[in-house]
Amino acid sequence: FPFPYRPYPIQERFMAALYAALQAGQVGIFESPTGTGKSLSLICGALSWLRDFEEKKKQEEARLLALEDKEEKQPLASDEPGQPDSKGASGEPDWITAFVQKKEEQDMVNKLKEEQIRRKKREERLEKIRHNVQLKYAAKRKRSEEDETKRLLQLSKEALSEGAGAEVLEQLDHNEEELILAEYESDEEKKVASGLEEDDDDDLEEEHVTKIYYCSRTHSQLSQFVHEVQKSPFGKDTRLVSLGSRQNLCVNEEVRRLGALQLINDRCTEMQKNKHEKKSGEETEGKKRRVSRAMCPFYSYEQMQFLRDEVLVEVKDIEQLVALGRETKACPYYGSRYAIPAAQLVVLPYQMLLHEATRSAAGIKLKDQVVIIDEAHNLIDTITCIHSAEVSGSQLCCAHSQLQQYMERYRKRLKAKNLMYIKQILYLLERFVAMLGGNVNQNPSCQAVSQSGTVLKSINDFLFQSQIDNINLFKVQRYCERSLISRKLFGFVERYGNPATTVRTNKENQRVAGLQNFLLTLQQGSEKEARTLQSPPVEPENEQLRAASPLMQIEGFLSALTNANEDGRVILNRQGTVGQSSLKFLLLNPAVHFAKVVKECRAVIIAGGTMQPVADFREQLLSCAGVDPARVVEFSCGHVIPPENILPIILCSGPSNQQLEFTYQTRDLPQMMDETGRILCNLCNVVPGGVVCFFPSYDYEKQVHAHWEKTGLLTRLAAKKKIFQEPKKANQVEQVLAECVSEPSWSDVLVPLLQRCSQSAGQMTGALLLSVVGGKMSEGINFSDDLGRCVIMVGMPYPNIKSPELQEKMTWLD
Repeated sequence: FPFPYRPYPIQERFMAALYAALQAGQVGIFESPTGTGKSLSLICGALSWLRDFEEKKKQEEARLLALEDKEEKQPLASDEPGQPDSKGASGEPDWITAFVQKKEEQDMVNKLKEEQIRRKKREERLEKIRHNVQLKYAAKRKRSEEDETKRLLQLSKEALSEGAGAEVLEQLDHNEEELILAEYESDEEKKVASGLEEDDDDDLEEEHVTKIYYCSRTHSQLSQFVHEVQKSPFGKDTRLVSLGSRQNLCVNEEVRRLGALQLINDRCTEMQKNKHEKKSGEETEGKKRRVSRAMCPFYSYEQMQFLRDEVLVEVKDIEQLVALGRETKACPYYGSRYAIPAAQLVVLPYQMLLHEATRSAAGIKLKDQVVIIDEAHNLIDTITCIHSAEVSGSQLCCAHSQLQQYMERYRKRLKAKNLMYIKQILYLLERFVAMLGGNVNQNPSCQAVSQSGTVLKSINDFLFQSQIDNINLFKVQRYCERSLISRKLFGFVERYGNPATTVRTNKENQRVAGLQNFLLTLQQGSEKEARTLQSPPVEPENEQLRAASPLMQIEGFLSALTNANEDGRVILNRQGTVGQSSLKFLLLNPAVHFAKVVKECRAVIIAGGTMQPVADFREQLLSCAGVDPARVVEFSCGHVIPPENILPIILCSGPSNQQLEFTYQTRDLPQMMDETGRILCNLCNVVPGGVVCFFPSYDYEKQVHAHWEKTGLLTRLAAKKKIFQEPKKANQVEQVLAECVSEPSWSDVLVPLLQRCSQSAGQMTGALLLSVVGGKMSEGINFSDDLGRCVIMVGMPYPNIKSPELQEKMTWLD
């Protein structure tokens, strides 16, 4: 195996086992501890296999083509006189069997020839780009000319319209025109789509070469992997493409500003729809003057083709891809997708590969490809999480109120089919709120829940009890996707302020609300609860999305309800008020969603630092997904660090002899938090360089931090180390650290910062990072040398045994 330096013996064993698993088309569970160079082993092992595989394929092609040439020179053997009808083993006359065989071979050869021509074309094109700088400049010049033309056109249009006085369109202005749902036809009525796009797509439909899909959990892990590829011996001649979400890849500032992923997605698809409508709308110009709508300037086929080739020529990570997109005025999100068919290595986040709808939207075809899932220790949880969904009572009421007002405003303009579906959605929302024990027409934060607690139901029971078993959820879900109703609703709310805040505030309701609030405070007695009631808690980071379009969240819940009855449960969580209560769908059987991946792929490798207990993967994922146990192979190795180079210590009590016990019952006690602080203080006094301290959860990290602030312990710590605290949301990290780097990702910012702290003179001896197990800093980021001289783990991140979800999962597994 080519390797950038002399590999450790365990890396050689790892690569050999990986090569064998890929060659035999197996499902491999690979365990190699953090810090043993797993990424490099994966890269060099898998790409060596791919190179040999392509070489063999080429030789096979050459052999077949040579055979064909030979045969063309020789006449067919069956032309010789012989017994007219000698029968073969199959009972067919020989000449028929020979003819069929010949035809199959001929087809195969023709296909190979086509493939060869395509491959040559592609290689020539990429080679040209590699060596031809002028090509780049020509493309750049053409773009700036186009920009100039557009600007001039726009100016002359404006001059014209000022002179002529704009035409008056109906009573609605054009912004509002967009909010009206287009006429909806369901699949049964619309068998034939417009021929236009179908033809376009045929030219784009490129052969997918055999490739490796590499997925990991976070953006920074993927970036790190791409850098490893760049350093590896394969860095120069591998065609690699990085895929990411629109949030990471969008270069249209106007869309990026929306912030929330769901809004970015919707705005983007809408802009494209406008572009396609413009194409097909030009023929029907006469019927009605359509309003000009925003289209994305970066979504240009020619520019994206150029971007695609640039991506394939040289390995780029997400940041470099975005920079290239800005420079070439091409969309990196779609441009990178165009590069998938020809790429040899596709690097992408978990969610994109494991979620079927996302996968097909991105144009990922798994048939006969290789999938490597890295950092896969939480693969089961990830699949469960991607396919679970939660909606709160306040979201349900808010969506109902918005949709109701939308329907009332545009009732005269909506077609019957639209009205029918909107009424069905309104009915669903009403029934969901009723299941939480509330009334959809009253303010959710003023309605007390009669019996609080958590109830679990099977999907069917939930559908029957909420009386919605007669509604076809598959059709409703398809309607939501096709009609973009949540997007229209968001536009409506943006325009008219948020009707959710004014849920039916007529005088009658205000009086009732006041009384209800008073009764609630009596009923719940304690002052603390009364305080939380005045303002129903909304998580600030999601506030914008929740206020914007709650229907988006609810669509996710609706599609979750279309799972098979035995694969999931619905959790009714009734607390305090209807607004605080929630409905959650919990997926119990992750194998249903993983089965398709394993079935289609040539080989699947699940790799991680710790994959124990391996039985979990074998039983819950693989055997449930119908994988033959003989197809599964395991590889596990120890660490490369000599035992004298690492010092593991277990502390059972602190400096004041306080016994440490971080169970749910005792970890909140002040003396427990004080003792933890004392230990940390003593450690920071003696440890040079950086210290990373992990807590079991974000909540506990916050609680301890607040307690230390109160007792003055933080000030003592801050004298020795500069303190960083990992926030829950990735974008907050970027706000905190934005002044250091223009477009930071967690690792890019933190590592240089921590380095600066570790070199700083005077009293400070480095940095202290308060982090969370399973958070953004817990895997895939290297704290090398002085950055991480000591790692502290507070308690153990055990799940809460009392949680009904965990109990249900255990019952299901039993």
